[in-house]
Amino acid sequence: MRYESTRGLSPRVTVAEAVVEGIAPDGGLYVPEQFPQFATAAIAALREVPYEAQAAHIITPFFAGVITKEEIEECVAAGYNREKFGHPAIAPLKSLGDGSYVLELWHGPTYAFKDMALQLLPHLLVLSRHKTKNAAESVILVATSGDTGKAALEGFRDVPGTRVIVFFPAEGVSEMQKRQMVTQEGSNTYVVGVVGNFDDAQSGVKEIFGDPEIRKRLRRAGFEFCSANSINWGRLLPQIVYYFSACADLLAKDAIRLGEGVNFVVPTGNFGNILAGFYAREMGLPVKRLILAANANNVLTDFVSTGVYDRRRPFYRTISPSMDILISSNLERLLYELTGRDAVAVRTWMSELKHKGVYQVPEVVAEKVQALFWSDWADDATALVTIKETFRRYGYLFDPHTAVARAVYLRYLTVTGNDTPTVILSTASPFKFSRSVARAVLGEEVARRHDEFTLLEILARETGWSVPQGLKGLKEKPIRHRQVVRPEEMKNVVVNLLGLKE
Repeated sequence: MRYESTRGLSPRVTVAEAVVEGIAPDGGLYVPEQFPQFATAAIAALREVPYEAQAAHIITPFFAGVITKEEIEECVAAGYNREKFGHPAIAPLKSLGDGSYVLELWHGPTYAFKDMALQLLPHLLVLSRHKTKNAAESVILVATSGDTGKAALEGFRDVPGTRVIVFFPAEGVSEMQKRQMVTQEGSNTYVVGVVGNFDDAQSGVKEIFGDPEIRKRLRRAGFEFCSANSINWGRLLPQIVYYFSACADLLAKDAIRLGEGVNFVVPTGNFGNILAGFYAREMGLPVKRLILAANANNVLTDFVSTGVYDRRRPFYRTISPSMDILISSNLERLLYELTGRDAVAVRTWMSELKHKGVYQVPEVVAEKVQALFWSDWADDATALVTIKETFRRYGYLFDPHTAVARAVYLRYLTVTGNDTPTVILSTASPFKFSRSVARAVLGEEVARRHDEFTLLEILARETGWSVPQGLKGLKEKPIRHRQVVRPEEMKNVVVNLLGLKE
């Protein structure tokens, strides 16, 4: 299987080359020439095996002819195990008792859904580099809105032949997310704050990736850039697995019949998480509707409704910071598929987005989007009420991102009356956002009186939920990374950290 760029100006490559490169030379994103198909019987068989086996079964066809099934199984075993994940199911499915289900994607080492991909990606990357006979050292360059950064740092920490540099909005993440990153250990890890928002950090990283002079200096020094953001196919691919896993679990619970359609509700900002659901549907999973949940930065909701993507709008800092994004990189991959792989059209729209801040797709494309996706958004006040009401009614604790998804799902029910079995993707432990959850469950005064770290124990005591082990004692860990720069200084930071010569 070969991989091609969404912008059509780069040669096709093997999957190993796509994973190593991360982003295509023409600035596009790599996608497989075709998607493997899974028959109904094959999906049914997944309910008989654990998550690790499901992952190997689904991922292996994408590496056909380059990496063997046995090698993929070794990668999966290294990425998904009890040492790294605190739940034997890896991604357990919980029923709320009202016909909806919660897919918990936060039992990994950083307590966010990014672990589902970033515990596997380092192993895929090292193996892919070996297959390409590329001796260069990988420099993992990451922009994060909160969770990807820590997951990448943890996944690549002390992995031989890699260095990882993470840029994050210095004032745009939660205190818990920030502390997780700036206390990161590892001889190959670097963390840098950026004055601005996530889009500033992401645009800076993309610019560095595309800078031919820096790439030339990298090669001379024996380095090569690679991405751990979901622009990298090796990062996006593992996310397809948990859609299949959720359907297998529903079958095992007799919650659906074989072949019956399922809706998924996904809180998303960069579109990668929900795009994985679209790809699962393309591969034969009976996904009926993908419900896209946004916060106040609702550029994707407007796009689904109108076919116009317009980032020229106010940027809001919300209590769901991982969704505080106005430039959703992975939407490019969806448009590539829905236009019949029209690289010229995609290239035009991405150029318009970069230079004008807006583009509009034709009506026929907009109609295809609306046939697959339904979208709405929820503000902070609604998310807080949703956390409070869900805990009061079901004893279940949401983080703010998942609360946005739940609020949008309830609105979907009201608008459509659709009773299709529905899975809500839960993207972070509620304890990662202890202040917001405490505000909702314990009240404003309690949340105001204590810092986020003290609130961990208070929340645990008052709710009966357990604090994740890795968040205990986080406040006492020494801060190892203190650098904060302006967006225009990011290139020089990379040059200096790697010791690149003129």
